[in-house]
Amino acid sequence: MTVQNRPQKEYDLVIVGSGIAGLSFALKVAEAGYRVAIFTKKTKAESNTNYAQGGIAVVTSAGDDLDKHVQDTLEAGDGLCDAKVVREILQDGPERVQDLIRMGVEFSSLEDGRISLGKEGGHSKRRVLHVKDITGKAIEDALLANIAAKGVDLFEHFFAIDLITAKKLNKLGMGESKSDRVEGLYFFDAEANEVITVTASAVLLATGGAGQTYLYTTNPSIATADGIAMASRAGLSVMNLEFIQFHPTTLHSLQGDRFLITEAVRGEGAKLIDAHGKPFLKKYHPLADLAPRDVVARAIDREMKRSGASCVRLDTPNMKVDFKDRFPNVYENCMKRGIDPTKTPIPVVPAAHYSCGGVPTSLDCSTKLAGLYACGEVACTGLHGANRLASNSLLEAVVMAHRGAESVCKYLAGQKKRSVCLPEWVDGDVPASDERVVLSHNLEELKRAMWDYVGIVRSTKRLERAHARLRNLRREINEYYWNAKVDVPLLELRNLVCVAELIVLSALQRKESRGLHFTIDYPDQTAKLKNTRVAPRT
Repeated sequence: MTVQNRPQKEYDLVIVGSGIAGLSFALKVAEAGYRVAIFTKKTKAESNTNYAQGGIAVVTSAGDDLDKHVQDTLEAGDGLCDAKVVREILQDGPERVQDLIRMGVEFSSLEDGRISLGKEGGHSKRRVLHVKDITGKAIEDALLANIAAKGVDLFEHFFAIDLITAKKLNKLGMGESKSDRVEGLYFFDAEANEVITVTASAVLLATGGAGQTYLYTTNPSIATADGIAMASRAGLSVMNLEFIQFHPTTLHSLQGDRFLITEAVRGEGAKLIDAHGKPFLKKYHPLADLAPRDVVARAIDREMKRSGASCVRLDTPNMKVDFKDRFPNVYENCMKRGIDPTKTPIPVVPAAHYSCGGVPTSLDCSTKLAGLYACGEVACTGLHGANRLASNSLLEAVVMAHRGAESVCKYLAGQKKRSVCLPEWVDGDVPASDERVVLSHNLEELKRAMWDYVGIVRSTKRLERAHARLRNLRREINEYYWNAKVDVPLLELRNLVCVAELIVLSALQRKESRGLHFTIDYPDQTAKLKNTRVAPRT
């Protein structure tokens, strides 16, 4: 891996995003001898992967088996998982975990040398491999170390603006392709404050999810749905975006920030308690504190509304494990905020966490647009259905990256050498705007509308209110976009409003309550299973 200042003009594969999906993909395609570049809008280690605490769910113990893992995934997905996809991804898991171990990931182990397995909500068995509570960071570090010698170019602080397709070139009179395909991308170089054009035979979107569409989220600031928005503008529909997973337990602090309290804390015995110190999950689900996330999040929301409390609490002092040793990252972050989890229950509330929908892909990461691939949270494979089973996300990323890399190599091998002249970005005489306050106001309004109207409990009236506000915001932001020089805040806001509207339109399509989508107007489930699809937003 070479961290460069200036990219070449042409690559075989361009990867947007440097989390577990993008890095795994890059490693395998570079090993096949292709020219690979990774572009990330922040630093190379800044990704959702780096914040993943829980672990990676995979069958490794004699008391567990694939059928149990498949069944747990299907039950969590509330009827909408693609059963074929579930089985194929989960059965590839053990081999991909061995890849990670060979790369240097040292999963936590017991005193006798066996890998320590955690248990999280929705799992019938202990099967979550972890590195304390910093699993994502451990995997990210190992992947970065392994691609260092593979000749992959890595560019930091480059923001992908839009895909360049054959269809767009035809419209400009610069192409003659009869079928649409990826030709390249525009990137905003944040340090040089300019836009560059890069030609690519294939592009992988590994940009993560859409947590920043909400006022409160466990996601880092980079999770602005960039890949989903780019794919939509390039002509692709999105699938099941209404299924936004709200993690039940994020730290409720007086400062208003959110810090994820991993589900593994409940897996090790912590119980959610109300204002009177009484556990309450048993009355909502037989699995109580280890019920699927959608059930737990709605239960917390209901308890808070019923009592008027601003949060509920995790009873960590009564756990039987050494909290500081098992969860050092959670312990440190709680202590920084004046909470000692070994002595005081942790105040928690739900927050937006994971997008179960996204850009539809096949089991080889390919999309409907030739040469465009998607992997990780940006993609919708059919694994998660209406609600993701805990710790299946890192598993999906490594399995799909392996499958997708093989597919990309075959695609590249079949491509004829072609000389493509891509149009350069033209800003013309557009000035830098002196009304930046408009952007911050729009961002605040967007996040508040999504939190208030498109949250854990929804209604048709709330969704319609959100849509009306988002339509106005999109019109205003797009007008701003075409009349001001681009920069990162403007580009992120453009993507956020695009995907926020896609989420609302998806939610309005679903006339039932299923998984993560609960609406008071349609509290029951329909007999007919349906995946929602929303047409491209240009």
